[in-house]
Amino acid sequence: QNQITPMEIKTMQSGAIRPINNMLPRKLFNAEHEAFRDTVRKFYEKEVVPNIAKYEEQQHVDRDLWNKAGEMGLLCTTMPEEYGGYGVDRLYSMILIEEQAYAMDSSTGFSLHSDIVANYLNNFANEEQKKYWLPKMASGEVVTAIAMTEPGTGSDLQAVRTSAVLDGDEYVINGSKIFITNGYLCDMSIVVCKTGNNEKGSANLSLFIVEADRAGFTKGKPLNKIGMKGQDTCELFFDNVRIPKENLIGMEGMGFIMLMKELAWERMLVAIICQAGAEAAFAHTVQYTKDRKAFGKTINSFQNTRFKLAELRTEIDFCRAYLDRCMELQLTGDLGIDAAAAAKYKISDMFSKVVDECLQLQGGYGFMLEYPIARAYIDNRANRIYAGTNEIMKELISRTL
Repeated sequence: QNQITPMEIKTMQSGAIRPINNMLPRKLFNAEHEAFRDTVRKFYEKEVVPNIAKYEEQQHVDRDLWNKAGEMGLLCTTMPEEYGGYGVDRLYSMILIEEQAYAMDSSTGFSLHSDIVANYLNNFANEEQKKYWLPKMASGEVVTAIAMTEPGTGSDLQAVRTSAVLDGDEYVINGSKIFITNGYLCDMSIVVCKTGNNEKGSANLSLFIVEADRAGFTKGKPLNKIGMKGQDTCELFFDNVRIPKENLIGMEGMGFIMLMKELAWERMLVAIICQAGAEAAFAHTVQYTKDRKAFGKTINSFQNTRFKLAELRTEIDFCRAYLDRCMELQLTGDLGIDAAAAAKYKISDMFSKVVDECLQLQGGYGFMLEYPIARAYIDNRANRIYAGTNEIMKELISRTL
């Protein structure tokens, strides 16, 4: 009577358990949002969840998954209709990210493609660049990445060493990037480079469109990470890569300003996936405590279990209230950099605590990779690092005091 059956394990792996309702009902979404959520949920349950083990083994999703997502209208949804999107608000992006987390999937890199790369193009690229790239991104014909981080620099973008030197009508790019999401499958990457005099620091950063089939542009094998194994992450190398000067986004030296304008939203994306991830881990754990028996009764009948779940539920819902308020401000253009940094820092920390406690409640089974809580435990750790470490988030917050 103390054993979990194979069928129960399969149910726990399927992503079929939905998050538990919040104590305070959410008010962000309307009927159209919820209809879209249903479409996204079915996509993950049909196309992604059954293949997670496969993606983790090969260290990237299948290329045709991008085409399927494009056919379903799940890529670049917030882009204007004339560029292949639907022109909808960022709540649709929030839904896409939440459903990915509720499916306990860390393999798909759709949000970076649709909500980071696409925004750089839509906000800063010229009309010709937008008309060429955005429709292909929306359809899944093109997979994109953004190459910022280098082996010698992470959060400190001013220390970028990859260079782009103008030679006649072309820029020549040399350098390398690391930890690039979607890098292995990408058909195009926006690359952060130093231009001109390297003494100028942030005033000398520029953004370039670099097609993956350019001579001298090579990709490393997918990196062997401790978690998020199904997500395509690799190194990119640039050896005298020549691109036309028309591939410059905006103006030379404006790269740092562009990056700063979009980094707050990138940090919100991390906060959203951490919040939904915590809700998913919690829901799986509540179900586990109802099914698992010890000493002749279910685990959730013990006071320690009930109190621990009450503590986690409270922390999750407090963070949900803050995050949803941040989204309201995001929609009106009033979200501050400090508020976005606080959301990323606090909610990623909360997720780490929740998933650790949930694994503890599941005991030995929680330590087995057949259980989603084990995958969530190792996949979650990167959230406190990327999009700026949590220590950098604290620095950003402290500057406003």
